[in-house]
Amino acid sequence: MKTKNLQRPKVNVVTLGCSKNLVDSENLITQLRANEFDVAHESNRKVQVVIVNTCGFIDNAKQESIDTILSYIDAKQEGLVDKLYVTGCLSHRYKDELEAEMPEVDAFFGTMELPRILKTLGADYKHELLGERIITTPTHTAFMKISEGCNRPCSFCAIPLMRGKHVSKSIEDITREASNLVKGGVKELVLIAQDLTYYGLDLYGKRNLAELLERLSDVPDLAWIRLQYAYPSQFPEDILPIIRQRSNICNYLDMPLQHASDAMLKSMRRGITASRTQDLIDRIRNEVPGIHLRTTMISGYPGETEADHQAMLDFVARNRFERLGVFAYSHEENTAAYNLTDDVPAEVKEERVEEIMALQQEISSELNEAKVGQEFRVLFDRKEGNFFVGRTEFDSPEVDNEVLVDAREHFVRVGDFAQVRIDSAAEFDLYGTPLS
Repeated sequence: MKTKNLQRPKVNVVTLGCSKNLVDSENLITQLRANEFDVAHESNRKVQVVIVNTCGFIDNAKQESIDTILSYIDAKQEGLVDKLYVTGCLSHRYKDELEAEMPEVDAFFGTMELPRILKTLGADYKHELLGERIITTPTHTAFMKISEGCNRPCSFCAIPLMRGKHVSKSIEDITREASNLVKGGVKELVLIAQDLTYYGLDLYGKRNLAELLERLSDVPDLAWIRLQYAYPSQFPEDILPIIRQRSNICNYLDMPLQHASDAMLKSMRRGITASRTQDLIDRIRNEVPGIHLRTTMISGYPGETEADHQAMLDFVARNRFERLGVFAYSHEENTAAYNLTDDVPAEVKEERVEEIMALQQEISSELNEAKVGQEFRVLFDRKEGNFFVGRTEFDSPEVDNEVLVDAREHFVRVGDFAQVRIDSAAEFDLYGTPLS
């Protein structure tokens, strides 16, 4: 067995893009380690094999993926790497073009080709590992993918081209994986999918996110469950009383809304109007008092006028979202919107993005100031410089606000919860003193 181990090449898996890609990388790493490979995630050590898991969502992400592949091609030509493989969304979407332009890459794989990657490396796909996963995030937090693909017709989105139709995982498989992760020390599960709210339609003939949440909430020692990527049209409102009643389901919802102009929403094929969106937001806030909403907007979509942009600004000002991000529209091949004229100049897109984010910065600053003097339960993720850095239940890892505690004056254990009094606030961060 030791001899076999020595014959295995060292592997480095590099992940680009979203948390869904990260879960795919973690499943790959889990399979390779079960096959006795010495595999690491985003390591700087010398390895024989590099696998780049790419993102193909929008222009900036695609360019980052291409630049990363090119850097490893250079490393291969310098003799620092023996084999280079590319997988993920960019590889799935542009496989033929990439093969023609990057012959130095040993093989390209699509998003659903884990068994083929393993076979290429001389490894077996181990079915008995379903429900088990080695995580690359801090050991107290893990992302949980509850479905793959998407059935929504959004005009701007290329995800269905890369991930296919919506396929739900069973409640039994998800709860088993959750239990395994919690036994390994995970305290927070972030539920992810292209659309959480569609969950269960294909398996159970109905939207079944509510039952899944109840079952996950019953997993012993699971402290936080967080919801990301909900879709506003046909939102399953039966999850709201569950969020309110279950103490380990965070009062947090990530629901990308994309726009607030009826003309834009119709062209985007979002299946909802601005007034219905507003009604939904009001119902969510009324049903779950204190919930923090995160949303994402797209600026500069084809045909977007100054009036459409102002409608978005007014909408953001009215709703005072606790968390908000904005993307400049990216004209993606083979999407419905690609047939439209990309008529908003790049500089105008960026100006509009900056205007929305400037407004959001003011809102975030005011909402944070209101937290000064209050106490919150904080999960600490890491120590960085002179600060311990953590999050409240209202903040998702990597994308949201953080709570900073001065490590020169106080000590908290990374991976544990502590009660923290907020002493001061900035636009996107809080500063506090641990009380326990």
